[in-house]
Amino acid sequence: MGQIIAISNQKGGVGKTTTAMNLAGSLGVLEKKVLLVDADPQANATSGVGHNPEKVKKGVYACLTGSENARDCILKTQSPNLELIPTNIDLVGAELELINLKERESRMKEILAPIKGDYDYIIIDCAPSLGLLTLNALSAADSVIIPIQCEYFALEGLGKLLNTIKVVQQRFNIELKIEGLLLTMYDTRLRLSNQVVEEVKTHFQELVFKTIIHRNVRLGESPSFGETIVIHDAASKGAINYLNLANEILSKDTITN
Repeated sequence: MGQIIAISNQKGGVGKTTTAMNLAGSLGVLEKKVLLVDADPQANATSGVGHNPEKVKKGVYACLTGSENARDCILKTQSPNLELIPTNIDLVGAELELINLKERESRMKEILAPIKGDYDYIIIDCAPSLGLLTLNALSAADSVIIPIQCEYFALEGLGKLLNTIKVVQQRFNIELKIEGLLLTMYDTRLRLSNQVVEEVKTHFQELVFKTIIHRNVRLGESPSFGETIVIHDAASKGAINYLNLANEILSKDTITN
């Protein structure tokens, strides 16, 4: 049975979508069968792996509102072993439509249940908010990765997210665990980056991934080519970082299982 990992932080610009698409791509390169679910109305993960959101006819929105099943919305990508359930701007309306549904927080879980066994990993790119879409993703997930940028306000808002995760664990998904806190946008030249790393490690210790994602030009440009970093430039620091993260998750899972 596959493992569902949500990538979540209500702050924008922390490397959430970058992590979702490149962790998914790296796990695929390491011969795991992976599904990327774009649950962010900005649809950056969809375009980042080579699909035009404006041409998406059916995706996460259609699944959540019950007009399509997940299997019929899956698209291939250029990245090995990586498939996608895309999204587009229509997803903005999903929160309003879900409000009146019974068990609205568990729609995503219901949608993914029939296909969970088809994949080793399902990676959900969450919206940068703590709304109903993110609640759905966390209710469906086995674990959550929280990207934290190595900048001044790194820990701001993290308490709110951890409280939300606690509420989800208590009310909707007792099995949800924190896979890890991932430090992103690390710049070796900045003393501040090192201070943030030390602070996060001091506060959260074992919860912090050993892998740190460095600032990297190739990593930043790869979505504009519609490619994951391992396809765009496999020798770049960004590709090596995300392959290391994928290996760290695989080794964790081996120990757990």
